[in-house]
Amino acid sequence: MGLFGGSSNTAAPAAQSAQIEAATAELDMITDVFNRLVSACHAKCISDRYAEAELNKGESVCVDRYVYYELMASCVSKFFAVNAKVGEHMQAMGQAAGAANGGRMFG
Repeated sequence: MGLFGGSSNTAAPAAQSAQIEAATAELDMITDVFNRLVSACHAKCISDRYAEAELNKGESVCVDRYVYYELMASCVSKFFAVNAKVGEHMQAMGQAAGAANGGRMFG
């Protein structure tokens, strides 16, 4: 019997563990992307000689532009990857439906 009177489910801890692993992997990926972005911005846009506590206008514009284009490139590549996967899935569903109908796609 479970904690609140229901039946206990041994699959729940396994599912929760899988969710935690997925969240940890996602956090690691996001942290890696952030760290690479900071390193690339620093190498490309920020002078090695720090004259001021804040970024100067040129550095700030460079960072803004670099981050924008890097994020847009990432979003566009993800869009095309997802679009390709959806297309493959739809094609597989269409083939399965065609096979179920004896090779006829529409009735």
